Amino acid sequence: MNYVELLSAAAPETMVVLAAFAVLAVGLFAMRDVEPAIRRLIEVMIGCVGCTAAIGWMVALPQHTDLLGGIFVVDSVIQVVKIALLTLTILALLISQDSDFTKHVGEYFALILMAAAGMMFLVSSEDILFIFVSLELTSLCLYVLAAFNKGQEQSAEAAIKYFLFGGMSAAFTLFGLSLLYGLAHSTNLAEIAVAVRSAGLDPLVVLGIVMTLVGFGFKVAAAPFHLWAPDVYQGAPLPSAAFIASGSKVAGFFITARVVSTGFAGQLPNQALPAGWPVWASLLAILAAVSMVLGNFAAIVQTRVRRLLAYSAIAHAGYMLLGVIAQGTPATASLVYYVITYALTTLGAFGVVAIVQQQTGDDRLTDFAGLARRSPGLAVCMMVFILSLAGIPPLAGFFGKFYIFSAVLQGSAPGMKALWLVAMAVALSAVSLYYYLQVLKQIFVVPASAEKEIHFRTPLLQQVVLAVVALTVIVLGCAPEWLIHRLTGVTAVAGL
Repeated sequence: MNYVELLSAAAPETMVVLAAFAVLAVGLFAMRDVEPAIRRLIEVMIGCVGCTAAIGWMVALPQHTDLLGGIFVVDSVIQVVKIALLTLTILALLISQDSDFTKHVGEYFALILMAAAGMMFLVSSEDILFIFVSLELTSLCLYVLAAFNKGQEQSAEAAIKYFLFGGMSAAFTLFGLSLLYGLAHSTNLAEIAVAVRSAGLDPLVVLGIVMTLVGFGFKVAAAPFHLWAPDVYQGAPLPSAAFIASGSKVAGFFITARVVSTGFAGQLPNQALPAGWPVWASLLAILAAVSMVLGNFAAIVQTRVRRLLAYSAIAHAGYMLLGVIAQGTPATASLVYYVITYALTTLGAFGVVAIVQQQTGDDRLTDFAGLARRSPGLAVCMMVFILSLAGIPPLAGFFGKFYIFSAVLQGSAPGMKALWLVAMAVALSAVSLYYYLQVLKQIFVVPASAEKEIHFRTPLLQQVVLAVVALTVIVLGCAPEWLIHRLTGVTAVAGL
């Protein structure tokens, strides 16, 4: 391997980092006295150009590379995930364009781009040391993004909680990974899998697996490690919350599935556990069940849409964990389809909430009353996002759940079929319909109060972005095979 080969493989990440530096340089040297709205627009365009160039590189020059013994890996499925992350980054930048919560717009957009680069490095590794470093690069950027609204105490509180819980999760993850390293004498996931299989049910192996998955549970906001999520979703600046709720989910669940499928798949089933599952599968099943129950029932009593979306995210984390448990090519393809469509839907929902909060000053359910009359286009977009999150056909959210549940029932590993988990997920999806419909009731049925009977001033750029995201959710629901067949093909080629 030479540096040219390494730079070629990491060219998309390099482009994103260069875009971040360009945004900082333009803001510092060329646009200090420019009107804030124009400055935001130009810096958003620079970031979008960098992300688009990275996507174009991967589409034009697809690669299959394994450098430095798994430290940096590129294959077809990783490139699909990276394209999804960059697309979400572009949408987050565009949604941020009309935000005025900070004067330091260059630094804000640069942090979004650096977080995106960290996520791209994260999904590109099969080495636990590089995974941890990439995870912390991403997390540090997200902590600062959550605290960027200096004029709001909730933002600082959210960032502190996010940082404290993130530091705790990092400690759990590092301790678990260090035990696995001590067992395998290697940081490569494939070699760790061999050591895990030969060690059987050694207590240190079990402890290492449990600690590692607990750390990842914090990162993906799976219950009972979810306590940071509602406050961060509520207190962080809305564009930051949208990016945390979308991009970090895609990267977090993909790397969790990668660690489990590559590093822990060698663990022998334990007949002392239900259905003879391995330790990691039993733990993930418990996290999935608790997440689905707590997330759905806690969301029912929420009166603010951002907190409702936070508890909804916890419930969806439970559904996604089913895809991690199932294993095999169909399960991995289904998981990637689910997280991509969920991330798009959630980002769109946060985009609508951002506009409503900008117009009314808050995100209470009652602030959405009469939205269909005040802004019909915005109301239709929110309806698409909410119904997709609820899993109503023919939207993308329905097929995401359908593919995940089918993969669990057809799990390739012995004893991995879990009808009880699927039955619970289906029942709790019906429960979720109640609180999702509460949002639509306010939008389409409840009239707005006299003082709120105003027409929204929705910026054209945000209207276009939200309309495109809503249309994408509809298209991926009406023609799900377009994406799932491609994901199945690239996943099979990658051997996942």
